[in-house]
Amino acid sequence: MSQLSFFSAESVPPAIADLTGILAAPGQVVLAGGPQGQAARLSVVVDQLWRAEALAEMIAEAGLDPEISRTDENTPLVRTALDVRLVAIALEWTRGAVKTVPAQWLPGPRELRSWTLAAGSPEADDRYLLGLDPHAPDTHTALASAMMRVGIAPTLIGTRGARPALRISGRRRLSRLVENVGEPPEAPEALSQWPRI
Repeated sequence: MSQLSFFSAESVPPAIADLTGILAAPGQVVLAGGPQGQAARLSVVVDQLWRAEALAEMIAEAGLDPEISRTDENTPLVRTALDVRLVAIALEWTRGAVKTVPAQWLPGPRELRSWTLAAGSPEADDRYLLGLDPHAPDTHTALASAMMRVGIAPTLIGTRGARPALRISGRRRLSRLVENVGEPPEAPEALSQWPRI
């Protein structure tokens, strides 16, 4: 039985900012204007349904309405409904139509959890990958720096390929990630994809 860290995702109250981890992954944010003013929506395509379901749970915990559907390629897609409370995040994370990383952004436990749910996978027993957005290469270095500032120094890999990621290796760094993201979702498939020491 593992003991929960004081800093784990389970010990931090849910907030809308938790979902910015989706944007560190290959997630997207779009602004939409309407007669009532602007609203925004977060979305991410994931490789397995358990990821979409666990992210939908985090979206609901943050007080937003989640939607799960499928892309034309039949891949799970999870997104929020359009919501005015996401406008600030959309403005911080974009410059024009290009995704960017806010200068002061730090991934806390719940941001790391949403990132892990969206795009985390083990590379080997002693290495874990947090997937990056291949369509937003300018975010990669900034995200690596943000991880360093929270004490989890990663290695940036695959920047020229279709699967760029931050590699977390070494017992101390992996331990810190595991403590932060908390327990895996209950789906049986999640266990093999979750970071562990």
